[in-house]
Amino acid sequence: MQQFKIKILILIFTLFYSSIFAQVVLDDQLVPIEEEDYHNLKTPYHTTLTFFLNLREDNYDPKAAAMALNLGPEREKEGEKLAVKLKQIFDGNGVFIKFLEVPNEPDFFDSVFSNQAKFFYDTKKLPLVYLEKINNEWKFSAFTVSQIDEMHRVTYPYGTDRLLNILPKMGNEVYIGLHFWQLAGLFLLILLLFVAHKLITFLLDKVFLYLVAKMGYGYVGEKYLLPVARITSIYLIVVLSSLFIRLLQLPVEVVSMVIKVLNAAKPLVITIVFYKIVDIVSLYFAKLAEKTESTLDDQLVPLLRKTLKAFVVIVGTLFVLKEGLEVDIVPFLTGLSIGGLAFALAAQDTIKNFFGSIMIFIDKPFQVGDWITSGDVDGTVEEVGFRSTRVRTFRNSVMYIPNGKIADATIDNHGLRQYRRFYTTLTITYDTPPDLIEAFVEGLRKIVENHPNTRKDLYNIYFNSLSTYSQDIMFYIFFQVPTWQEELRCRHEILVQIIRLAKGLGVRFAFPTQTVHMESFPEKRTLIPEYPDDAAFYTSKLQDFLVKEMGKKDN
Repeated sequence: MQQFKIKILILIFTLFYSSIFAQVVLDDQLVPIEEEDYHNLKTPYHTTLTFFLNLREDNYDPKAAAMALNLGPEREKEGEKLAVKLKQIFDGNGVFIKFLEVPNEPDFFDSVFSNQAKFFYDTKKLPLVYLEKINNEWKFSAFTVSQIDEMHRVTYPYGTDRLLNILPKMGNEVYIGLHFWQLAGLFLLILLLFVAHKLITFLLDKVFLYLVAKMGYGYVGEKYLLPVARITSIYLIVVLSSLFIRLLQLPVEVVSMVIKVLNAAKPLVITIVFYKIVDIVSLYFAKLAEKTESTLDDQLVPLLRKTLKAFVVIVGTLFVLKEGLEVDIVPFLTGLSIGGLAFALAAQDTIKNFFGSIMIFIDKPFQVGDWITSGDVDGTVEEVGFRSTRVRTFRNSVMYIPNGKIADATIDNHGLRQYRRFYTTLTITYDTPPDLIEAFVEGLRKIVENHPNTRKDLYNIYFNSLSTYSQDIMFYIFFQVPTWQEELRCRHEILVQIIRLAKGLGVRFAFPTQTVHMESFPEKRTLIPEYPDDAAFYTSKLQDFLVKEMGKKDN
């Protein structure tokens, strides 16, 4: 907090004494300079003094400053004008010149950037501006001079350079360290930003929402599109600020700091815009996922949203560091690539699970809601994540299976069955006569054929076996239903129909028992039921059942 206060005091001090220091900082303290030191071109240091000190307000001599330009005969008349423009380019880009860091050697040789007798002030902000040695004199190169007009247009675009000549005419009186025209320019800039904010807010809240609602997207517009539009409006205000703050010709320390903040704000706002756009893209894909039968893509949408947002944040942070704060991120990226190898070795299982999740989403061996079996896993898939899959078991517990493991395992997906098999054995007593068995089997087939959810082209119902205590009828059918709950309902309906058929025909089901048969006595009735020997009797009974039960169902 104390450091912050000191910086504020320094900023106020700089503004107040801007008329003394102008746009150049010689050192941390004032150093007296002889006049001959800023009227010669012997070294890069003296050329820099000649150019900048002769353009200060208290020592304004553009003709002397133009000596530092390699003009050539064809542009000699434009020397003073070009010198002023070049100074404005330095000021508008916030290039902070420290004289004591400029080489004071007549035979200086640049071994870092060019390997020539050249000196660059700022290779990032002004890569086209440099001094070169010409006939024992250091001057701004002919190439730099040829680019002054273009660099000036880039620094002050959209005709804003004309305001550089209009604003100073408003008055040069000094108040709190600033000229009257600078204070008026600050007021106009604040007023412009305020009006722009109010206008954009009105257009967004009234006009934009009205048009979006008229097209039938009122909810989407208010919840998703409007936040993006509002943040985009902030970006426009930042751009306006960066355009007009250069025109005020504030002290270079202030301009440098403000431009750095605005340059950081631009990628930051863009990052927020794309962060919000991810929600719109996710909403679009969610609508597409709702139209598909698969539920796996429904699970993929939130994962895609989280991944895109993480990507936007990472890329946006890099741009804020590089473009805004001017941090060299190349060493960081290099270290990241080297450290990435160590990280990959330490996180093999995590990476394996990540690629396993990718294979699950590509191959789609199951989807959310499917009943799967794989080794000890037996349950319904609830969620598929980037690292693990969550399965709800039939004990109502939850199992988390790493995707790397489940991607390599053999999976029995019961949810992908086209038909659901139902197989059971109907056991009837040994005293059931053959004609009754035939009628019972025929009735079972009719039940299957008349049920709306059974497969009609493939079923097997036969008198199949003679076991120890019963005569066995194989009942092997398929249901055409999407879920296990539907399958249970169909089983229930079929079994109830079988019980009713058996009761109607008089068929008794057998169960594991031991029966002691005793001779019948005249006065005692035997426990063995008496069955008619007439097959037509059983056929009649079956017809009565079909008319009664199947007719009831049809109605």
